[in-house]
Amino acid sequence: MKYFLMVFMLVLFGGCSIKNYAHTDAKIVIIKSPKLKFSDIGYIRHSKDAIELELFVAGQVLQRIHINHLICVNEGCMSKSRFNQEYLSGVYPSSLLQNVILGKEIYKGKNSLKQEDGFLQSIKTSEVNIKYRVNSHEIYFKDKKNHILIKIKEINR
Repeated sequence: MKYFLMVFMLVLFGGCSIKNYAHTDAKIVIIKSPKLKFSDIGYIRHSKDAIELELFVAGQVLQRIHINHLICVNEGCMSKSRFNQEYLSGVYPSSLLQNVILGKEIYKGKNSLKQEDGFLQSIKTSEVNIKYRVNSHEIYFKDKKNHILIKIKEINR
């Protein structure tokens, strides 16, 4: 009985930790914020309900960011809005980071202009001054007001 319980616990908890991502891409990732500064190769893995951004420096994993209903970093897990407050800007919508990583529209598509191979968004309020561009080879997010830059590029470009 003791061994059965141990095997059951291993299967139960081990099965929860295994992630099967549908897509994995190596990219050049640049992130500049007051708390995060990174520029090197990163792997973006995602499935329908989860994203993992793995950031490398000199072949070593520097930071892993897991996004599902929470955002987990090396320091621990937190709500998406708390992550924004600590790492980006508290004025951002909670879904901003996952939408930028996946190249989806932000702020519910506000001011979105369709382009030949993507879109462009410019959002300027008293709290943000965002230029966000997505095309087939690059994702570019810059908020001049909050000093945030996120750039994700194809490696071969």
